[in-house]
Amino acid sequence: MKIEKYSASGNDFVIFHSNKKENRSELAKELCHRQNGIGADGLIVLVPHESLDFEWEFYNADGSHADMCGNGSRAAAHYAYNNSLASLKMSFLTGAGVINAEIEDNSQKSGMVKSELTAPIIIDKEIVENSKSWWLINTGVPHLVCLKADVDTFDLQEARELRYKYNANVNICCLDGENLKVRTYERGVEDETLACGTGMAACFYRALMEQKIENNIEVYPTSGETLYLGVNERTITFKGQVKRTFVVDWE
Repeated sequence: MKIEKYSASGNDFVIFHSNKKENRSELAKELCHRQNGIGADGLIVLVPHESLDFEWEFYNADGSHADMCGNGSRAAAHYAYNNSLASLKMSFLTGAGVINAEIEDNSQKSGMVKSELTAPIIIDKEIVENSKSWWLINTGVPHLVCLKADVDTFDLQEARELRYKYNANVNICCLDGENLKVRTYERGVEDETLACGTGMAACFYRALMEQKIENNIEVYPTSGETLYLGVNERTITFKGQVKRTFVVDWE
């Protein structure tokens, strides 16, 4: 079985396609293991869909399912195009709904990819934990968002406790001029990751709703890469580079 590995803003994924759907939770844990497998934040499997370009199965590194992953959507789109599963513009089904994506600049090993995330939903903006204001926002998956003065320190023990209390990913963000810096603790990985697309989208949306930022800004995750977020008439747009890091035959 040929498997490709992708990095999207520091999030890494193993990706392959199959003709059938099945439960691949155990395979996800095997492939994503950092020491005994390929190593990744998640597994993405592309399967056929009757009316869209494809459907995906998405697994976190611990084998759990996730409805949506922003960085994963861009990596999946690049993989689909390079494996002749879709054209430059495509639509595919995730657990959170249909995602539209577009390859704006491309080579076999890298590309600039934009995806439209599902419409954001503010679940609660009155949460106070540890004397901090948190918003709970669903951008495909639920995210707690705290807008702070800086993100130099990230209390991971606090993040773990909040992750289980609210069953959500946990983000801190701060203004960086007209843009944002973001750090994210992710469910399924159970640690801080280098980037989280839906987390950046949730942070962007809170700051936008509080009129702290304008539309169409740059967002910088822990990886230091630059992402471009905005809103259109329907939802949040999310653009950045993706890289295919290697191809492997897995037995």
